[in-house]
Amino acid sequence: MRLYLSSYKFGNKPEKLFELLRGKKVKIAVITNAADLFPEGGIKERFNDDATFFALHGYKAERLDLRDYFGKQEELSRKLGEYGLAWIRGANVFVLRRAMAQSGFDKILNEKLKDDSIVYGGYSAGGCVLSPTLRGLELVDDAQSVPEGYSSEIIWDGLGIIPEVFVPHFKSDHPESEMVNESVEFLAKNGIPYKTLHDGEAIVINGDNEELVG
Repeated sequence: MRLYLSSYKFGNKPEKLFELLRGKKVKIAVITNAADLFPEGGIKERFNDDATFFALHGYKAERLDLRDYFGKQEELSRKLGEYGLAWIRGANVFVLRRAMAQSGFDKILNEKLKDDSIVYGGYSAGGCVLSPTLRGLELVDDAQSVPEGYSSEIIWDGLGIIPEVFVPHFKSDHPESEMVNESVEFLAKNGIPYKTLHDGEAIVINGDNEELVG
């Protein structure tokens, strides 16, 4: 299993992300669905920023919209086979979790991480969604706002790929940092294991090795 989970954007050590690709010039899928509550123009602009960043490092990136695969898990599985890295942008973790469930990405990802056929990278909500639970994160992200075409059901279970709740933007120069403090208080009060990251930091997992960088 290879993961690069950043608090914000690519973090201070993006070379650690590229090291996980083992020198292969893979194609990259950029998943923007966490931001589906926002106008499309802004989403495209931010995708273009990521694509430019990857291109500067010699990688081709494409936007992969999970909405195109709602109810089409097998088709999505075949599509994901084209990529060596899935990069998941931040925004609303509850929207992202719905998108992963409705497309079957959650189930496909577990299989691909087990057979080590893809690297998972992302930041903010892209890291949070891997947590065992999303409880406490509703103090930061609106769990009840639902984009068009999405199920209204709130999914409180994360993907359970990491053992602790991923808490980004902790004590950082970020507009959500005060709300993050409330989330940390909730998690601590309820005995829910969590791990905080400052912006610039990232958790890197490569097989049995885990390190905090940045």
